[in-house]
Amino acid sequence: MAIFMKATMQGVTTDQYDALNAELQALPGDTFAGCMSHVCVPTDSGIEVYDLWESEEAMDKFGVVMMPVAEKQGLPMSSERPAVSPVHRYWLPGS
Repeated sequence: MAIFMKATMQGVTTDQYDALNAELQALPGDTFAGCMSHVCVPTDSGIEVYDLWESEEAMDKFGVVMMPVAEKQGLPMSSERPAVSPVHRYWLPGS
């Protein structure tokens, strides 16, 4: 079942996000397997990330890869799990 995920990353700048994303994209394999859509929004206190995932398991697999990279880069870490909601329906314009 598809899920919608929202993660609030307090204290993370867009430059830090870009560096994290670049390192993740450089990893071998399909680091983002199962991610159907991704949006990063800067806020006054950090960034918010919104994803559409094929499943919660796919999101969790990504987290196992992403977290050590984020920790290595010294990003502020939250103990909160991202908010996850089941998706009733989704579509992409033009598809």
